[in-house]
Amino acid sequence: MRKAKDRDFVETVEGLLFCLVGYLHPAQGYTAYLKYVAVAEGKWSRSGIGYRRVLDYYHVTEVEKTFDLLRDRYPDYVFRCPVRNTTISTVPIDRVKQYYVPEERLQGILETENTDKLEEEVQELVEFLSDLSNVSPRNFGVTGSILLRTHDPRFSDVDLTVLGVEASQRVKEALTEKRRRSGSPIKEMKPEKAEKWIRERMERFPLTRMEAELFLSRRWNYGYYGDRYFSIHPVRLDEEITEEYGDNRYIPLGVTEGTAVITSSRESIFLPAIYEVGEAQVRGRDGLEIREIVSYEGLYSGIARDAETVSFKGLVEEIETRSKEVYHRVLIGSTTLRGRDYIKPLLN
Repeated sequence: MRKAKDRDFVETVEGLLFCLVGYLHPAQGYTAYLKYVAVAEGKWSRSGIGYRRVLDYYHVTEVEKTFDLLRDRYPDYVFRCPVRNTTISTVPIDRVKQYYVPEERLQGILETENTDKLEEEVQELVEFLSDLSNVSPRNFGVTGSILLRTHDPRFSDVDLTVLGVEASQRVKEALTEKRRRSGSPIKEMKPEKAEKWIRERMERFPLTRMEAELFLSRRWNYGYYGDRYFSIHPVRLDEEITEEYGDNRYIPLGVTEGTAVITSSRESIFLPAIYEVGEAQVRGRDGLEIREIVSYEGLYSGIARDAETVSFKGLVEEIETRSKEVYHRVLIGSTTLRGRDYIKPLLN
């Protein structure tokens, strides 16, 4: 049986649509955030039912707002996690009406001729990426509104998934190389949209303009295929999901900041993004060894490279494994810091 994965969706018996986050799910439910709710007239729709987004963009402060809505109307979906020592939204398995799998939806699009204009573009884009990277179409999926069949060809984006670290790296390398060539169907943001992106990130995150420009230059998994905006999100294969809920216990120790050298960025393409680090200098915590920096904020996925020195600010967590081994990490994207945390390469 396929394991639950980041960017799968579930629909509840009340018609709420949740997007799964990461790979750590309690036995009785799915860690997920509320993405769409049914309304009388919505921008998104299917079978005569309208939907609206509960949050316009993914950010810890926006996700926190959904907790208030859930506490008020659907308290069963708010969960105090004893493993992560935090409050999260979780969909109990017995409240799931339908589970949506990105790979299954994409295969349906690839195998049928009864598609709309947007689904035809999905076919073209996946075939292009498959040929470009030599990654099988079966390693791809489609998430977001297309997965849920609430999309509208007039304005919807294409949000793809890629299964596995090796396939994802091949897609990343192929796209990065293709962008350097003239005549590529993959386009960057136009200057006015790039400027808007930079300004918005400077407003939402602790980034200088130079840092925001660097982040934009390293975003390999976003772009335009013709006039259609698309995103690509690596997700783990079943065998790459090695931690089960309860294997580790995460104990918050407080906020810290400092610098570290990236020893491996291989796992940083996923959500959560995992950077293995060494030579960490942690302000005010002499002798504390930080093994990794982990981000649930997607902006920081795949940003830092091997051997780079990064600055960071986040929540220090002590991790106690089932075998009683203890180590420490820095968490980015916690409700404690509410978007004031970061990991970013040090600029010369």
